[in-house]
Amino acid sequence: MNKFLGYTCSICGTEYSCTQELYTCPKDGGNLDIVLDIASIIRKYEFSDITSREENYLWRYLPLLPVVDPGFEGTPFRMTGGTPVYNPTQLRIELGLKNLWIKDEGKNPTASFKDRASAVVIARAREIGSEIVVTASTGNAGAALAGLAASIGQKAIIFAPKTAPPAKIAQLLVYRAEVILVDGNYDSAFDLSIEAVKEFGWYCRNTGFNPFTIEGKKTAAFEIWEEIIIKKSMDFKPLSIFVSVGDGNIISGIHKGFKDLISLGWIEHMPRIFGIQSEGSAAIANAFSNKSENIIPVNANTIADSISVDLPRDGVRAVRAATQTNGAFLTVTDQQILEAIAGLGKAGIFSEPAAATAYAGLVKAIESGIINQNDPVLVVNTGSGLKDIRAAMMAVKAAPIIEPTMADLKRYLQKN
Repeated sequence: MNKFLGYTCSICGTEYSCTQELYTCPKDGGNLDIVLDIASIIRKYEFSDITSREENYLWRYLPLLPVVDPGFEGTPFRMTGGTPVYNPTQLRIELGLKNLWIKDEGKNPTASFKDRASAVVIARAREIGSEIVVTASTGNAGAALAGLAASIGQKAIIFAPKTAPPAKIAQLLVYRAEVILVDGNYDSAFDLSIEAVKEFGWYCRNTGFNPFTIEGKKTAAFEIWEEIIIKKSMDFKPLSIFVSVGDGNIISGIHKGFKDLISLGWIEHMPRIFGIQSEGSAAIANAFSNKSENIIPVNANTIADSISVDLPRDGVRAVRAATQTNGAFLTVTDQQILEAIAGLGKAGIFSEPAAATAYAGLVKAIESGIINQNDPVLVVNTGSGLKDIRAAMMAVKAAPIIEPTMADLKRYLQKN
């Protein structure tokens, strides 16, 4: 069944055929939404046909994705998604919440949420016969593309700012991607990658540019629907979802997933979606505060490199993810982000700065009364702390050094 009907521009509403290979709207440059044949999906499937599928990764939702079955069983590519949802009692009690869950995207094959988008984009690239897939990235999107591409023999090229954390660059190199470091920021790398795509005809995976990225990211919403809304019967009170935001594509993807479920009639109430940005990179939060969809660039400066973006490429849909779900955008300081890394660590969850931003936002929302004890909450932890060890060490006290003697050990224990 051909589920992919075409595209719709998120700005002007112009519709385009699926026979066209498009990235953004030719008229106004707006982000394109993939249009699925919802009527045919409804005729062929009930939600139990999805939830009863044996595959535990994102490909269990293949009937709801605009790509054909890519195969490659047994590879990291095929084992993307299906990430765990934790119920951290200690954090729930500390925050005074009756229900709290953390969805840990650090358990994906390359340790971040970005694997979801890369998997679906690679599947599309194979479908249309593209030999090279390229992306610009501060690290995670590039690692996701490089790792998953390597696992199936797909050639990948990554443009990354030279200031990206060494651990992330190391991932790219170990996966044997062609890595090109740019003497500039993420936006510079993004712009150069687009020029290269036009010049050489490579297939572009860029977040907030390729419309298939959001289709991969929406699968997190499907998992939340299965794990929390269905199993925990959360329809009695809307679930509040907290997610960190940089270019806006993850929050837009989660919103798209729930909109698809609403269209299918498989969910009655849209969750409230809260986007959290660093104060040093808050272009989308600024637009939300101004009740506007006009995204004005900023000079981004934050410890959370994965969400450090001057001009968010999916800002309009990100704003709508909050406004259309009775959610909100909040900003937090770098210090609050570091405190959130330490806070999550107490529950055994190792988070990079961009991921911990979402938890910092939840703490702020509780303190300001936006969230109360009866609100069921899920926080999306978008990436592993192993991505940025330097920041992790800034979040905690250094370990003591003692002499290898029992006397020195006793002196240390007496002091502490």
